[in-house]
Amino acid sequence: MTSPERKLAAMELAQRARVASRALAASTSDQRARALRLFADQLGSPEVASAIAAANEADLRAAAAAGKNAAFIDRLRIDGKRLAALATAVRDVANLPDPVGEVVEHSVRPNGLRVDRVRAPLGVILMIYESRPGVTSDAAALCLRSGNAVLLRGGSEALQTSSVLLEACQRALEAAGLPEDAAQIVPPDRQLLDEMLQLEDSIDLCIPRGGPSLIRFIAERSRIPVIKHYQGVCHLYVAPDADLDLAARLTVDGKAERPGVCNALECLLVDAQIASDALPRIAGAVRARGVELRADERALRILGSAAIPATADDFGKEFLDLKLAVAVVDGIEGALGHIARYGSRHTEAICTKDGELAERFLREVDASCVVWNASTRFNDGGELGLGAEIGISTSKLHAYGPMGLRELTCTRFVVRGEGQVRK
Repeated sequence: MTSPERKLAAMELAQRARVASRALAASTSDQRARALRLFADQLGSPEVASAIAAANEADLRAAAAAGKNAAFIDRLRIDGKRLAALATAVRDVANLPDPVGEVVEHSVRPNGLRVDRVRAPLGVILMIYESRPGVTSDAAALCLRSGNAVLLRGGSEALQTSSVLLEACQRALEAAGLPEDAAQIVPPDRQLLDEMLQLEDSIDLCIPRGGPSLIRFIAERSRIPVIKHYQGVCHLYVAPDADLDLAARLTVDGKAERPGVCNALECLLVDAQIASDALPRIAGAVRARGVELRADERALRILGSAAIPATADDFGKEFLDLKLAVAVVDGIEGALGHIARYGSRHTEAICTKDGELAERFLREVDASCVVWNASTRFNDGGELGLGAEIGISTSKLHAYGPMGLRELTCTRFVVRGEGQVRK
């Protein structure tokens, strides 16, 4: 495809989405909810399950042939259990309260004007993501429920699986009397994406989630407003008074249950006052799950052969694998300083019995989600009551943390009068 052809293709996709967004704005909440329930039914049908199984197997074979690691393969896989979870998530989104039209504020001005601040769809959203085909389903459901058209630009490694998911969604849209163009796949062509990023008049918001190089490319090239869903360099600080059995459980759950996700634990910080007792106990628990420990100099003196020396790059790194950076810190100040230097503003956790210490940590750490005595894995839209999420924003405007339905709307003013004029 030539550059002019890519430009035309990008404009056509965006314009079709814009037209569809106007139809969504005119649709009812019940109509959009019905489309999602039909989509969930599609995902639960034997025909779609068979098609997804075949498509996903082809994507997995290609990824294995390309030498992708186990964590990458895990993110790519859609087995029967995960497909059922996708269908449940879509149905849950359909059942959530519709934010569109919600009156956030109401006032009556001295001149009698009735002023409402009301939630409204953003319009057209360009969603860019890598290797997780389940995002296709979640993002489509959330955007459609909140009245937005969505352009889904997944990675080439998941294209066959994502295409089957999108086709199921489009069939549901058609059956509900809504335009198929409300959800479209953007071919995985970097130059085509570059053209789309220039269409600020047709696309209202760009949401990239993926690795640093992808986020950097989007942020540098886009003329469309961007909400970054950046990497998750998540820490757990084990304070001097921590319950060490709890600290071990939090570490195992955060690191070993699903290491390839953005809310997985990537760095363990242990207070120097308890490091000699805490580190061997926690290390034993995570090493039993196959986790490799990469320890700083102070931690290595305690762990010995149970760890390997950390390199400078191991701190501030999103491993997405069974690898965990470990450091010994001096008190809450040391933990806060380490997180400020190496954290990615995703999820940070503290294990302590001291409520005052915990409140200081929760107050001073700059992250989209801060956690006391619970796993970092709870920074998730479903776990926090949002239903499925489109991702976890590490930007602060206009959303910070998991983005559910409300985060996919803006607010506008609706003014009702009885002939009032300024003069």
